[in-house]
Amino acid sequence: MGIFIILLALTGLAAVVIPNGMRFTGWLCLGTAAVWTLGILVVRWGRRSRAGRICRRIFFAGLALGLAALAGIEAAVISWGEADNAAVPVDAVIVLGAGVNGEEPSAALWSRIRAADAYLETHPDIPVVLSGGQGAGEAISEAEAMRRSLRPGNNRFLLEERSANTAQNFAFSKALLEEYGLDTRTAVIAVVTNDFHCFRSRMIARKQGLNTVAVPAELPWWWLTGNYYLREAFAVVKTALLD
Repeated sequence: MGIFIILLALTGLAAVVIPNGMRFTGWLCLGTAAVWTLGILVVRWGRRSRAGRICRRIFFAGLALGLAALAGIEAAVISWGEADNAAVPVDAVIVLGAGVNGEEPSAALWSRIRAADAYLETHPDIPVVLSGGQGAGEAISEAEAMRRSLRPGNNRFLLEERSANTAQNFAFSKALLEEYGLDTRTAVIAVVTNDFHCFRSRMIARKQGLNTVAVPAELPWWWLTGNYYLREAFAVVKTALLD
């Protein structure tokens, strides 16, 4: 059993150290190896003393509850990521930004651009907010990168170029839509973002008083999708408790 823990820890360390987009999975592997090791120690302690047996029960009860909660959250994240809201009538669209490498959209942003392009073909006469500011390593804003990449049409693109996170995406986009003349209290807004991000973006949008439906965008690589789906479950907990 020890060899499996060592292999798991080494795999996690490699994922953390080597740039490959799988950093969270690396930390998760390291954390799993640590919990596994702790579990072995608790089991051995439980064989020797009554206090150890009590701690063993507490440890495994807590572990079971944590895994059950993680499974429930993950099920919700996956369900929202597979939603098909193409036929739902909406009053506006918000496309959430993602990283830009210089002036070139990242893989995550390209997937959102493609999903937005397809969605906007069937929704040509409503306002569209392209939301995303300019961060480190970005020569242009995420909103501008989307504007350059989306096909021009009858949609009116509103650029929101100040935001640095999802909460700001919605707050600043809401203000733009209200300036445009939309009543955001009653409007239904389509949100284009990556599939793994749909559930949490809905949570954040509701805190901003927005009624949204998801338009999921798939990443091109399954291993990155798995990494982000795992990470998102923990991000949902953080959003629910702290944001």
